Amino acid sequence: MVWGLFRARQGAESGEGKGVEGIDTKEPSFGLPAKWITDEMRERAEAAGYTVVDISSVIATHMAEVIKSQAHEMLTRQNVQSLIDNVKSKSPAVVEELVPALLSLGDLQKVLRELLKERVSIRDMETILESLADQARATKDLMVLTEHVRTSLARQISHQYTSDDKVLNVLTLAPDLEQAIQDAVVRDEKGTSINLEPRQIQKIYRSVSAGVEKMIGENKQPLVLCSAGVRGFFKRIVEKVLPNLVVLSYNEVMSQIEVRSAGTIGMGDEKSG
Repeated sequence: MVWGLFRARQGAESGEGKGVEGIDTKEPSFGLPAKWITDEMRERAEAAGYTVVDISSVIATHMAEVIKSQAHEMLTRQNVQSLIDNVKSKSPAVVEELVPALLSLGDLQKVLRELLKERVSIRDMETILESLADQARATKDLMVLTEHVRTSLARQISHQYTSDDKVLNVLTLAPDLEQAIQDAVVRDEKGTSINLEPRQIQKIYRSVSAGVEKMIGENKQPLVLCSAGVRGFFKRIVEKVLPNLVVLSYNEVMSQIEVRSAGTIGMGDEKSG
């Protein structure tokens, strides 16, 4: 017997989908509600407006997600030292300027872990170290430094998420939400944090979840685009419910890429684009 996984498209939870029987589960990438179904239920599920994924794709996706989700935890200080030594053999000046004069090995490890946690490759270590050397004199805030590194890797990041026709389908943040996040940022000697009320966070969760489900139903990779000053904070907010959601800043998108809005995330429900 063949089993598949289906995910609800926008509006598919109508009466048409009630006849689709299966075992409740969550899809591996975003943890959204889904079901295992028999092959006999496939046509009924598709007719009801669901996205059906075959078992082999589900397993492959799940294994890939497990590996990617753990990469940042596997990066040790010795690994970081090896990466630095490799760069030093080709470009000693940037290493000598940065470590340990401006940034400790431990802090560099934290920045690299943050990049890996969001699936940003750290293969271009020379660019990463140069970006940190440029900014570390002005700030030691690791979140700010990480955002500067991401901007320096814009070409790499853009290529990672753009379709072959150079189109980027995104959810964008409404002005009221961007402003609310900016107003909630707290800066002190320990760094930066965000202080939003629980009811505001719940509204954001509902809005972003609706947008993500809509994009998945349209067979598009869920992706959020917002300003650079908000990106890191928004990611912190949503990663508790959608840890694999990609959040990019406008600074990370190359000018030749066409950005298409798939909806807007506000302080209320998601709005269609």
